[in-house]
Amino acid sequence: MADEVLKRSDPSSGRTGWFATGGMIGALLASSCCVVPLVLVSIGVSGAWIGNLTALEPYSPIFAAVALLCIGLGFWHVYFRKGGACATRQSVRITKAVLWLAAVLTLIALTTNWWAPLFY
Repeated sequence: MADEVLKRSDPSSGRTGWFATGGMIGALLASSCCVVPLVLVSIGVSGAWIGNLTALEPYSPIFAAVALLCIGLGFWHVYFRKGGACATRQSVRITKAVLWLAAVLTLIALTTNWWAPLFY
């Protein structure tokens, strides 16, 4: 059956979801100082509170490192590790999608200094 639960023997791969979640949170935090204000202004949202997001800029390298670590470990668990906890095909697909989205957000956040001046 296609919807059958895939049974594997390794209970530690339940961490994959945590790595995907950590990667997504880290990616959002890493982009909060640079990308989020740019996106908000681009879609017409304005306000003095947007300037407060730049207060997170000194922590951006820490957020990026945490995001890259979580994303890397998540990809390792999903793609390279043999075996795993019980998981449906849908949950594996969702985990992969979250990991790829977090990787793209982190890449955007880390390269903002190169491409953002093109929009000014």
